Amino acid sequence: MYRFLAILSFYKPFVIWSFLVTAVVAFFNAQIAPAIATKIFLTVFAWYYVSETPNKRKLTFYKNLGISPFKLFSIMFLIDCILTVFYLSVFREFT
Repeated sequence: MYRFLAILSFYKPFVIWSFLVTAVVAFFNAQIAPAIATKIFLTVFAWYYVSETPNKRKLTFYKNLGISPFKLFSIMFLIDCILTVFYLSVFREFT
């Protein structure tokens, strides 16, 4: 449970950006497949950003908890996909 909470704390700064991107994707095309493809791209970009900048120190904390960077970003992607599918479902109901 502590590991999951640690992953959520890592995901917290990315939530706002993810929501904004989801809103833009929903405005142009409210389909789930393009939104998930966009989320894959954003997750890879976030991994690159964190691993190639001074923010790399953040990954050390998660490695000490026993969470590999792959596992960290994979779970972050899954959480993001769940939120995206929920948001797009609600968006399609009201448009």
